[in-house]
Amino acid sequence: MTAVPLRAAAAPPHRLPVAVVAIGLALLLAVAALASLSLGASGLLPWEVILRDTTPAERAILFDIRLPRLILGVLVGAALAVSGALMQGLFRNPLADPGLVGVGAGAGLGAVIAIVLGGLLPVTNRAMLGAYLVPVFAFAGGWAAVLILYRVASLRGQTSIATMLLAGIVLGALAGAVTGILIFVADDNQLRDLTFWGLGSLAGANWTKLAAAAPILIAGLAAAPFLARGLDAMALGEGVAQHMGVPVETVKRGAILSVAAMTGAAVAVSGGIGFLGIVVPHILRLAVGPGHRLLLPLAALFGAALLVAADTVARLAVAPAELPIGIIMALIGAPVFLWILLARRAVLEV
Repeated sequence: MTAVPLRAAAAPPHRLPVAVVAIGLALLLAVAALASLSLGASGLLPWEVILRDTTPAERAILFDIRLPRLILGVLVGAALAVSGALMQGLFRNPLADPGLVGVGAGAGLGAVIAIVLGGLLPVTNRAMLGAYLVPVFAFAGGWAAVLILYRVASLRGQTSIATMLLAGIVLGALAGAVTGILIFVADDNQLRDLTFWGLGSLAGANWTKLAAAAPILIAGLAAAPFLARGLDAMALGEGVAQHMGVPVETVKRGAILSVAAMTGAAVAVSGGIGFLGIVVPHILRLAVGPGHRLLLPLAALFGAALLVAADTVARLAVAPAELPIGIIMALIGAPVFLWILLARRAVLEV
C-alpha cells in the first residue's frame, strides 16, 4: 500500500480567512459576555444598574457576583484552551492536553486532600486560609506534579518529551490511586463536595479569588505567544529546530511552565473542566491552519467564549439550581470531538 504523506493528508481542503475567524470569535465572546451579565434568576439587566437608581442588592448582583464570574470565566477558558494548544504543539500530537503532564491530576489530588483531610490542620491555619483552603491545595498539588515530572524527564540539561509523556501518565495514575483512597475514607458531606468540585464550576467566583488567580492566568497567556515560533519549528523535529536557531530546551521549559501555571490556577479556582484543551485547538487548526502565531490568540478567544457560554447555560438550565460546568462542556465537547475523529479518521490511520 502506498503511504500518503502526512502533511498533504492532514492539510484541510478549505481554510477560512483569519480576519473572519477572529472577528467571529470576538463577536461570539461579546454575545456570551452580555448574556452572562444579563441572564439570571434575578432578571436584572446590566444597563438598568447604569441608567437608573438601583438598590445595593441589585448593584451587588451585577458587580460582586456576575462580573467577577464573567471575568474569571474568560480567563479560565482562555487559559485552558491555550494550554491545550501549547501541549499539542509541544508533543506534536493533536490528542495532547494539559492532563498529559499530570497538572490536572496533581491539582485534583491537592483539592481532595484539602476537602478530606483539611479538618486535621491546626485551627489557626484553617482560619487563615478560610474558603481558599481547596484552591491553595489544588494549586500546590498541580505545581508539585510538574516539578516531579520535570525532574524525572530532565537529564544533563535536556528534557525528553517521550519521558515526560510517560512520566505524566504514571503521575496521573498515582494521583488517581491516592485520590481513590481518600474518597474511600471520606464521609457523605465530603463526597458531595468532591463530586461538585470534580465536575467544575465558577459559582464561587468573587473579586478576592479573581485577584489571586488572575495574575497567574494573565502571565501564562502573555508568555504563550513568545513560544509560537519555537513550536512551529519543533513541528519539523527538534534537530531541525535547533539548526534553525531555536532554543529548543528553552521552548520546552517555557511551554511546560506556562501550562503548569495556567492549568494549576484554573483548576484551583474552577475545579475540573474538560475538553476545552483538546477541542478548541482542533477546531481552529481545521479553520486557520496549524501556525501557533495565529492559533494561540484565537484559542484564547474561542476558549473564553465557549466557557462563558457554557457557564451561562449551566446557571440557567435548572435554575434556581446550577449544573456543574464540566457536564455542559462534556455534552458540547464529546460530540464535536467525535465528529472531528470521524471526519479525519483517514488521516489518523496514516
